[in-house]
Amino acid sequence: MQAEPKKSQAEQRAVAEPVSEPVSLVGEEYEVEVGPVAHGGHCIARTSEGQVLFVRHTLPGERVVARVTEGEEGARFLRADAVEILDPSKDRIEAPCPFAGPGRCGGCDWQHAKPGAQRRLKGEVVAEQLQRLAGLTPEEAGWDGTVMPAEGDKLPAGQVPSWRTRVQFAVDADGRAGLRRHRSHEIEPIDHCMIAAEGVSELGIERRDWPGMATVEAIAATGSQDRQVILTPRPGARLPIVELDRPVSVMRVEEKDGGVHRVHGRPFVRERADDHTYRVGSGGFWQVHPKAADTLVTAVMQGLLPRKGDMALDLYCGVGLFAGALADRVGDQGAVLGIESGKRAVEDARHNLAAFDRVRIEQGKVESVLPRTGIDEVDLIVLDPPRAGAGRKTVQHLSTLGARRIAYVACDPAALARDLGYFQDGGYRVRTLRVFDLFPMTHHVECVAILEPAGKGS
Repeated sequence: MQAEPKKSQAEQRAVAEPVSEPVSLVGEEYEVEVGPVAHGGHCIARTSEGQVLFVRHTLPGERVVARVTEGEEGARFLRADAVEILDPSKDRIEAPCPFAGPGRCGGCDWQHAKPGAQRRLKGEVVAEQLQRLAGLTPEEAGWDGTVMPAEGDKLPAGQVPSWRTRVQFAVDADGRAGLRRHRSHEIEPIDHCMIAAEGVSELGIERRDWPGMATVEAIAATGSQDRQVILTPRPGARLPIVELDRPVSVMRVEEKDGGVHRVHGRPFVRERADDHTYRVGSGGFWQVHPKAADTLVTAVMQGLLPRKGDMALDLYCGVGLFAGALADRVGDQGAVLGIESGKRAVEDARHNLAAFDRVRIEQGKVESVLPRTGIDEVDLIVLDPPRAGAGRKTVQHLSTLGARRIAYVACDPAALARDLGYFQDGGYRVRTLRVFDLFPMTHHVECVAILEPAGKGS
């Protein structure tokens, strides 16, 4: 009988010594000096041992007591909340919302900062992402560092713009509507959301019970009186009778397929932008701020300067917002191709743009559909990708099409910066960048970058 091979000392120790579980640091408190803002609605600090803390509810330059909310010994970083402000920033105000703060609603990141300070912080994040991921200074990106508020949003400290036209409320086990806490499935019951648009607030979602529901999404269209509620029942639950303070259409998310189906009323809402009405069905994507669609169309068209007869692409086109704007401007001799992966959004886009003979909408992923079209040359490109960005492969393809200008609309500055780096590799430079604060009180921003071939003069 063959003898077992002798174990090494390391193997013997591994058997003798059980592997210890990482030690959680949740609940530990550290007194720290707060450093710069970081992407994601928090600031950076370090413990006395040098471990990185991502701290919410604080501002650069403050001294705070930070309580760990996530993380363990040896982790690359810890997440924390500022639970005591020892030395406040001059930009700090008392949060207007009673549901904001450590351990409370996770919807807003900057309730405790003056409005101008919020925009400066967002600008610092965009600048940092551009430099780190694309190697661009603001000057090289054609940006003056300004983050522009939407029309009507420039309010004094302590006042909150009511801008969010689509709000998804979570529902707790008792049927009470609320909003989720930061990075948590736990629900903060509320009686009013300060950033909800008037059309959402007037429905009174928070003032009634929702037994058996997991979520209730409220939609208040811009430019029409359409109101819609989308209900997601818990498994096996029946829909309640929906009696709200304003007339609404009601939709339901099916448990089996996740599809959204009509219960009563219109299965869509009508949105208005750029002198067009757009049908948006089944809770489909539309910009959440009431001024956002017009703001972005204006920025894109001013950057692209479409000409009669141009051939244009609208990628990730949704229900056709930019395709419609392009079609108006390129005229009967021009053409627009839109590509969108969502089936219902494609149906809506085709309906919305039916009056334009030279507009075609294709369904599928951009990276799959665009190569199949055989298109090898275009004049203009608009892309408004999801939060993850377009990615290297798609950008490489777009860079071969010879567009004289490309408009990139981005809701995530990190994804934008990565893709701008890929465009640079493909021979395009950023001509101008504009940044808009279309999500006040949160860390989110919307950017519009205009690109052109690198060899073209300024």
